[in-house]
Amino acid sequence: MSQKPSPKEPLNILIVEDDPMMRLGLTHSLAPKPTVNVIGAAADGYEGVAMAQAHQPALVLMDVGMPRLDGIAATQQIKHTLPHIRVVMFTSHTEQTEVVAALSSGADGYCIKGTSIDTLMQAITIATTGGIYLDPHIAQQVMACLTPQPQDSIPEHNLSARELEVLKLIVEGYSNPEIGEQLFLSTNTVKTYVKGIMNKLVVNDRVQAAVLALRKGWVH
Repeated sequence: MSQKPSPKEPLNILIVEDDPMMRLGLTHSLAPKPTVNVIGAAADGYEGVAMAQAHQPALVLMDVGMPRLDGIAATQQIKHTLPHIRVVMFTSHTEQTEVVAALSSGADGYCIKGTSIDTLMQAITIATTGGIYLDPHIAQQVMACLTPQPQDSIPEHNLSARELEVLKLIVEGYSNPEIGEQLFLSTNTVKTYVKGIMNKLVVNDRVQAAVLALRKGWVH
């Protein structure tokens, strides 16, 4: 595990971004900053995970929409094996489901592309000192989504106790094989539970199930 940098040492940062011009622009914008040091740039999620494991930076600037492995899945993998690495999503995606999915995957910040370099540095500082940074443009809608409804207004659901266990792990960002390891179930059995959960909640995918569970206060 990498050692925590002292206050006088710059923070090692890894950029994960599929747009080559954006990678170059971020690298050049951050290079003059004495408090950070860009140690590399990856072109997709798989490369980003591999570089994070090899170099163990203090923070990863992660795009969301990328080929092969997207930023949300890449963040899950990094956080699963290297939870001390901070991850700030740096993206143009502002859909509520994507924002909540990113935060549920373990991201420590969500910054919108087009923001100033000073704001990005603020997000980096907040994330690396233990806080969570949310872009002001999305903070209100995210907090509204994550705030549980009053207890008497939470609708009943017909999920079994086991399905609720699976749903909780979905919210925490675990994959089907990882859920199976946690609950001592086969991957096929987990898939059956996930399908049943989506049918009962009338949603189309795992992200929608996680957002609904958080919004209704069924899991925390």
